[in-house]
Amino acid sequence: MTETETNAYDVVVLGAGPVGENVADRARAAGLTTAVVESELVGGECSYWACMPSKALLRPVIARADARRVPGLSQSVQGPLDAAAVLAHRDYYTSHWKDDGQVGWLDSIDADLYRGHGRLTGPRTVTVTRPDGAEHVLTARHAVAVCTGSRASMPELPGIDEVRPWTSREATSSRSVPGRLIVVGGGVVATEMATVWQALGSEVTMLVRGKGLLPRMEPFAGELIAEALTEAGTDVRTGTSVESVTREGDTVVAVTGTGEGIEADEILFATGRAPRTDDIGLETIGLDPGSWLPVDDSLRVTGHDWLYAVGDVNQRALLTHQGKYQARIAGAAIAARATGETLLAQPWSAHAATADHTAVPQVVFTDPEAAAVGLSLAEAEQAGHRVKAVDVDLSTVAGAGLYADGYKGRARMVVDLEAEILRGVTLVGPGVGELIHSATIAVAGEVPVSRLWHAVPSYPTISEVWLRLLEAHRDS
Repeated sequence: MTETETNAYDVVVLGAGPVGENVADRARAAGLTTAVVESELVGGECSYWACMPSKALLRPVIARADARRVPGLSQSVQGPLDAAAVLAHRDYYTSHWKDDGQVGWLDSIDADLYRGHGRLTGPRTVTVTRPDGAEHVLTARHAVAVCTGSRASMPELPGIDEVRPWTSREATSSRSVPGRLIVVGGGVVATEMATVWQALGSEVTMLVRGKGLLPRMEPFAGELIAEALTEAGTDVRTGTSVESVTREGDTVVAVTGTGEGIEADEILFATGRAPRTDDIGLETIGLDPGSWLPVDDSLRVTGHDWLYAVGDVNQRALLTHQGKYQARIAGAAIAARATGETLLAQPWSAHAATADHTAVPQVVFTDPEAAAVGLSLAEAEQAGHRVKAVDVDLSTVAGAGLYADGYKGRARMVVDLEAEILRGVTLVGPGVGELIHSATIAVAGEVPVSRLWHAVPSYPTISEVWLRLLEAHRDS
């Protein structure tokens, strides 16, 4: 007979990744009792299979690339990377796939952790089935927050189930370097993982269905990264579809739309994400299993005044930092509603996730890096804004030349000609990832272009690109 235990909380959080942790933190800070449910590792996808391991893998790659462009240092770093050391560095930053530290943090805020598979079993109710079969029924007085994230979406291809393909999880956690790797896709995961494994010694072939890389960024971002990947030795093939895959022993064969068979040791499909909502009991509250969950700006699910969907599951912005931002908003909104505080629904207020619409930043940690915030030129035009693009060759900035010999990069700001503010900024080049927050402040703060003239960049830094962009805007 299965043992069942029932407990009541103010808030029940389904999923203990960074998003769920932040919802729990804000709920506890407001004095609300909180339970957190996790079926895998506390810390979630970002900590063990995405942000942290991928950036730990990429850091030595980017550091070596930068060093090779510095006179007096370049000759010292021409040899191969120590792959074993790089993988060990990755293992350290994933805590060797152990979550003791994250569990300790949950304990420190007095949130109760329930390990097991959590499913909604009715309004305000989550049933957790532990690995030993025991069940906990958790009821929520005020809110249930679904923070279960997303998973890799695999295409429906003949033979795909038998080839044991890599997803982003296998790509970031592999214990060895494949001799040959096929990367299917041209987005962030595809470009970053191609960068990593090529640098570690793999012979990488990228098969990209579209006409270029990073299709959600300005076209020049994908062009510059494709050029760099090709120069590094990656075979980048755009306009190429994969029609079927097979595995013969240790060899994977991908057949393209032209009938060509490409052989490799491993194949990574980086072809999108799907919500992890297929088995969390949505059908018990009138929602479709496996669906994205639409929300308002307080992250409350449409038609359910007690249910919140935070992070990837709402499909607003599938980025860890954006999910954590939503979590802070959602936690504050849950607390306000629970305590009878006035809910501030206007844009940019404490209870409205506004940046999701107009000021989402992202960095792609390739070589060169690509960073963007806000709208691209095409997106701004489609939104009906009267805008112009202002472009600057980053190599003309003194700080860029000092950063690296032969520096290649480009910057663009999208200027709203009526509001005289920035709608978006894109930067491509070595080291630009640390520049994007200044652009985020300008876009999110709707800082007038006239005021930006008074934000004086230090000389000689790459940040001086801001002055060059303003000059180009003034003179055009």
